[in-house]
Amino acid sequence: MKIAAIIAEYNPFHNGHLYQLQTLRKQYHIDYIIVVMSGDFMQRGIPAIIDKYDRCRMALENGADLVFELPVYFSLGSAEYFAAGAVSLIDKLGVVESLHFGSECGDIDALTACASALAAETAAYKETLNKALKEGNSFPSARAAAANIYNCPENTLSSPNNILGIEYIKALLQRNSSITPTTIRRTDDGYHSVVLDGDTFASANAIRELLRILPENLFKLQEFVPDSVYQYLSNKMNSSRQHNLKSSFLFIDHFSQLLRYKLLSEVHISPNRLSCYYDVTRQLANTFYNNLNSFTTISDFVLACKSKNLTYTRISRCLMHILLEMKQDMIDTLKESDYCPYARLLGFNEQGKNVLKQIKANASIPIITKLPRALKTLDGIALQSLKADIYASTVYQSVKSPHIPFLNELKREIIKVS
Repeated sequence: MKIAAIIAEYNPFHNGHLYQLQTLRKQYHIDYIIVVMSGDFMQRGIPAIIDKYDRCRMALENGADLVFELPVYFSLGSAEYFAAGAVSLIDKLGVVESLHFGSECGDIDALTACASALAAETAAYKETLNKALKEGNSFPSARAAAANIYNCPENTLSSPNNILGIEYIKALLQRNSSITPTTIRRTDDGYHSVVLDGDTFASANAIRELLRILPENLFKLQEFVPDSVYQYLSNKMNSSRQHNLKSSFLFIDHFSQLLRYKLLSEVHISPNRLSCYYDVTRQLANTFYNNLNSFTTISDFVLACKSKNLTYTRISRCLMHILLEMKQDMIDTLKESDYCPYARLLGFNEQGKNVLKQIKANASIPIITKLPRALKTLDGIALQSLKADIYASTVYQSVKSPHIPFLNELKREIIKVS
């Protein structure tokens, strides 16, 4: 019995994701596929356009066997923390043999070589990294420059999925995990592409852009997503029209008023309060404070705060950290406690039942299938982290359905697909 894991966002699920799942079955002869999926907020500092329950169902209907939620402190982290959190969860399940991911280069040997070099963090590497940072470069640019001393190909560390793949491998190495990393070359358009110009593959970013700008052109997505996903998107559009909602899908600017209020309430007490939040340095806190009077939307505010050494993505993540009450001392404690302290199951199919039994017998962390029970049995950092997940989903749902009562997170049931 071969069990593989995938780390994903599925924002939304598309043909590239379907291809990956099918490749695992056909090329690698995988029997069971476990997905660790971000909840309602993504690594780029944006909300999911569709909530985690519907995205979980999409995955299960198209080849995944079990879906676990990646806690929000990792789903909204840098590539390093995103990978370290997800890999720790997968490793602690105790049954996974391989971790599979897509990459721009498709070369596992090249990615492993870079990961090994970065994991070593030699004195020469740290010196080059710090020098590049002091010169005003962003962390990704500084790290790429530092990696050059190991002869890592420059384009390897400039492509987003390569970077994530390297971080996955690095996390496995640092854990001395027995899980084997594997990769295939991405066949869709580039990660940042906003154009639907392929035959059957398009980036999730391009799909989101169409849904944001021209949702009436939804029909153009039919060739880029599985039939079940297209049907869901169509139903979502129709339902939104019936309830007179302005948008069928969530985007970052839907959270603008909430965030502006949060920023104002924090700096009203003290401008320095912002620097207690996850990854918000004193410099970035001052930047937020100095630009707050010009705040209109989150996307415009991010652009106003962006600089050479502060990327758009990092600023977006930090703003979501502030909105969701995510503190720096919390992520520090999670790191010291070996990252993920539990695995919350979002859904499974009939085949996944067999794996779930194995996981419960072999996992080194609690497997959460009933949220109310977990709130009573967990304690310490695990309980705090779970409460953060619940709060993030509650904020998400309150913006998603501002005029419609939504189902409390504690009453949500596990998604089951036959």
